[in-house]
Amino acid sequence: MLVQAYKVLKPEGRLVVISYHSLEDRLVKRFLKNGMFEGEPERDIYGNYKKAFELVKSKAIIPDDKEIEENSRARSAKMRTGIKV
Repeated sequence: MLVQAYKVLKPEGRLVVISYHSLEDRLVKRFLKNGMFEGEPERDIYGNYKKAFELVKSKAIIPDDKEIEENSRARSAKMRTGIKV
């Protein structure tokens, strides 16, 4: 789903993903940083990594105590947002 979402997003389009499991979140985090799930990302001629997305926040957004109290299932949710470069 993430690869397909990247293909259909226009430049500066936003991708928001909520994950409920740490292994899922790890994949989302890697994809938003590098545009791939594993391996070494491409570099430009200066040696800098090519970014697939610009992260809106460097850390995941997690629910606060009030939200967890209202909905206990939200306690493991993490939301990550990226803007396509």
